[in-house]
Amino acid sequence: MPIVYEIPPRKTPDSDSEYLEQLTKAIFQAGFSWSVIRNKWDNFKRAFDGFEIEKVANYGLADLERLINDASIVRNRQKIAATVENARTMMELIDEYGSFKAYLDSLEGDYYERAAKLQRVFKHLGRTGVFVFLHCVNEEVPRWEER
Repeated sequence: MPIVYEIPPRKTPDSDSEYLEQLTKAIFQAGFSWSVIRNKWDNFKRAFDGFEIEKVANYGLADLERLINDASIVRNRQKIAATVENARTMMELIDEYGSFKAYLDSLEGDYYERAAKLQRVFKHLGRTGVFVFLHCVNEEVPRWEER
């Protein structure tokens, strides 16, 4: 029986923090049951301070340990660390481009070129994660079957 993915709805985020939230969700969904992540997502939002970029980017070792020991979320050490690193990267991009949306808009090329650039910039973001992230933030993506 083939794996069936329930692709979430599309919505352009209202803030840079919402972009971090969607990026993190796409990363955590990779390799896990999407329903598990969806059911725990409110806990993720609480644990990661609402994905407020500046707060998450400033997390230290004590915060990482707190998250790794939080049974209400998926406790994947690498994905938790990637979330903090990705928040730092987003802050740099926002400083340079003015907003994360402006950064996305600056990416040139077709979907595959843009996806490859995102994979190089963000930690723990694979091919499916890029597709899901871009789809969820209302960016243009090819039909799933065309990937």
